[in-house]
Amino acid sequence: MAELVGNVLVGQSGGPTAVINASVAGVVSEALNHECIEEIYGTLNGVLGILNEDFVDLASESQQVIRGLRYTPGAALGTCRYKLKKQQDFERVLEVFKAHNIRYFFYAGGNDSQDTADKISKLAQEQNYDLRVIGIPKTIDNDLPVTDHCPGYGSVIKHICSTVRQVACDNEAMGQHDLVQIIEVMGRNAGWIAAGAALAKRRDQPNDPPHLIYLPEVAFSTEKFVGDVQRVLKREKYCMIVVGEGLIDADGNYVSADDKTDAFGHAQLGGAADYLKGLVEQNFPTVKCRTVKLGMAQRAAVIGGSKADADEAYLAGQAAVKAAVVEGETDKMVTLLRGDTDHYSCETGLAPLGDIANGVKKLPREWINEDGVSMSNQFIRYAQPLIQGETVVPYENGLPAFVKLEKVRVDKALPAYEI
Repeated sequence: MAELVGNVLVGQSGGPTAVINASVAGVVSEALNHECIEEIYGTLNGVLGILNEDFVDLASESQQVIRGLRYTPGAALGTCRYKLKKQQDFERVLEVFKAHNIRYFFYAGGNDSQDTADKISKLAQEQNYDLRVIGIPKTIDNDLPVTDHCPGYGSVIKHICSTVRQVACDNEAMGQHDLVQIIEVMGRNAGWIAAGAALAKRRDQPNDPPHLIYLPEVAFSTEKFVGDVQRVLKREKYCMIVVGEGLIDADGNYVSADDKTDAFGHAQLGGAADYLKGLVEQNFPTVKCRTVKLGMAQRAAVIGGSKADADEAYLAGQAAVKAAVVEGETDKMVTLLRGDTDHYSCETGLAPLGDIANGVKKLPREWINEDGVSMSNQFIRYAQPLIQGETVVPYENGLPAFVKLEKVRVDKALPAYEI
């Protein structure tokens, strides 16, 4: 494969995670190893930064800051949920790429982001512009097709399990068969995150909290819910429930969703816990019901985050650069591949962006027990390795010391673009 000389551009898109910055660190550290790469740029706020020609020089950042990205949550380059809608947008992207001699584009994001990367790659091919595009997987939802799992997932479920265990200690102290605790977690179309709460149970202790897990893959029934809660309260001092925000009823409708949608047409979710709380108060008038909505905190939770997750996110960034520069690959996304030995191992692979874009990987139904509210041993074996080890975060004056990019701006070469 002929060596392609030019500049790198890396961007982040969609909801941030505890480890998406680790992928950027992987891209920068690996890109510095290749002489054919002249400059390493970051686009601020994903594709919006490309349209606005808003780039920063990542090669000018100190190595200490780049290393610090491995334990800093959020999206250091900024992110967006902007959808490239019109042909002029795509033409503008290529115009900007040409003006800055961008020959390698790495985009860390989820389903919609990989669709954007796929379309940019195909347009470059149509116009015979030499560009190598590699997607880097990112989503706490863990719902990207083809890849075994996604960077960001291990850390979010580790945080949720820690929260479950801590709140359970409080509930154990307060409950007298009259307390229901509901924890709402993210997960729009798939129940991977809610399912991960099952790891909070001790081995061979099926009655440990969470006692009930409600997933988008299992149609919600009010009658069954009331029976489930009744059964647990009869047995336990309290009933702890974990519910995914994307909970749906038998007709396929979200039990709680806002009328508003984002740029990609996705409903704004949140409120499943309140919905269940209403049912508890309606059917159990003498029972106290409390809710916890982890919201943004769960996807930013790097304190006590998964070392395995952070390491794999970094590995995915490195692998993206190697695939594009060394192997000459393009129009692909890095995938994480699980080894087939008893001891967990993870390697990287590649899959066509077209196989990833806009797809959703549901939680396998056979990984959900027949009761519909607990997870099988198959799921536990799948998820357990993803939460191993703890991300080491330095502290200053008793608080975590995260890094911030200097963000040295790259000079613009084109007239402003109206979005």
